[in-house]
Amino acid sequence: MQQNKINILSTRPLSKELIHAAAEKNIFIESISFIETEMIVDENLKEKIKNLSHHSLNIVFTSMNAVEAVTKYLNGIKPNWKIFCIGNTTKKLTEENFAKNSIARTADSASALANVIISEKNISSVVFFCGNQRRDELPEKLLHHNIEVKEMVVYKTIPSSHQITKDYDGIIFYSPSAVNSFFSVNKINQRTILFAIGNTTATEMKKFVPNKIIIANEPSKKLLAEQAINYFEIQPTHN
Repeated sequence: MQQNKINILSTRPLSKELIHAAAEKNIFIESISFIETEMIVDENLKEKIKNLSHHSLNIVFTSMNAVEAVTKYLNGIKPNWKIFCIGNTTKKLTEENFAKNSIARTADSASALANVIISEKNISSVVFFCGNQRRDELPEKLLHHNIEVKEMVVYKTIPSSHQITKDYDGIIFYSPSAVNSFFSVNKINQRTILFAIGNTTATEMKKFVPNKIIIANEPSKKLLAEQAINYFEIQPTHN
């Protein structure tokens, strides 16, 4: 039985079940969102997306927020698209809203997804549904290989900075935007262990602190939180 109380901050909401399971191990998780996302509501954008639904296209999703926004615009329409997307949550949402056979390939990161698209050889253009703060890796790689990228911004990311008032043993980050929002108003103890959903998020952390960073085994919010819980269950004390 673990003796020391461990405090973890999750920068996105987690399920009550997961938080309860952690508390039974004397690991207490507080959830505070450091970014908000908002679908872009625009009639011209709506018409463009509906027009795209009539064509067979190569589509790219690197965010669940983009999937949700496009789904709302399509309003039940299931287009004949060949979809390339990030795994886990984004993939699951895509399967739910577009059918499993719409997904051509998946990858664990935007950069890896770009490599997958390039490896297809016969793709000359893609439509990339994204947010207003999307990363550069995917479009830059594709353009470097002469693949046209038609970007459509369907949601925006809004910083939601909060000043924390206590030291945490661990902090979980799920995006570079959340990292920037957090460190814009906060400093942390060097003993705090940081957990990152992927390499781009971890790279952003390194701009602010030299702390130990543990990267998710898989890019999944739930699995990353479980990984953090398991870390402190095995190593309840750290330096």
